[in-house]
Amino acid sequence: MNLFLHGIGIDPKHPAISIGDSLEATPELVDMVLTNPPFGKKSSFTIVGAGGKNLTDKISYARPDFWATTSNKQLNFVQHVHSMLKDGGRAAVVVPDNVLFEGGAGEKIRKALINRCNVHTLLRLPIGIWYSPGVKANVLFFDKHPISVRPATKQLWVYDLRSDQKFSLRQKPITSDDLADFVRSYQSEDFARRKESDLFRCFSYSQIVAREKANMNFSWEGVKEAVGEDESPQSLMRKILRDLESAITEFSEVETVLSE
Repeated sequence: MNLFLHGIGIDPKHPAISIGDSLEATPELVDMVLTNPPFGKKSSFTIVGAGGKNLTDKISYARPDFWATTSNKQLNFVQHVHSMLKDGGRAAVVVPDNVLFEGGAGEKIRKALINRCNVHTLLRLPIGIWYSPGVKANVLFFDKHPISVRPATKQLWVYDLRSDQKFSLRQKPITSDDLADFVRSYQSEDFARRKESDLFRCFSYSQIVAREKANMNFSWEGVKEAVGEDESPQSLMRKILRDLESAITEFSEVETVLSE
């Protein structure tokens, strides 16, 4: 529905959206993946049992190409993206904070990822840029390497776009200008030219694995995390009304396109 509201896939002659479960089967190999997978820690389905009683069961994916079996959708999508890449393939994946520090399957997946891939960059996104207020997310950049006895990751560069930043969808939406310094710092043509700054720090492979659970949720002194918008009942009501008005406008635009 979100794709339709933004004008993606509304041409009935050239549908760009299909209904299915991306995590069910091993995908075709590709050179690049750019994705913002669905958020949410648990997936489940409901079974109506005898007497109409509802029974809930978690959905886990025991795929042979996955490093761990878990019901955490984001961790499954990280594994899925890795399995989609050819050797030398590149990926940029939006992940919530818990993917960076969660134990159990999360720790196992992070360790496998930094050994099999060059996890070279983490962009810590600010709050206030999503429809749900307070969402904390990141973009994880990695390149898939052939299997080797040596870890593929040598250095993880972390760019902090979250601290001391405050955005909102209506009053102050994030723009390309806000990402300009990150793009310059990224040095896509030559990572060797990267330099540390107040917002861009480098952490070695040994520093990652030395942290409890291979925690990649790095922060450093001198920065403070921005507080979200006022969450009073009046503020929340205003946000809801603005979103409803925006949704009605977008529905009207889709209706106009479909009727042409």
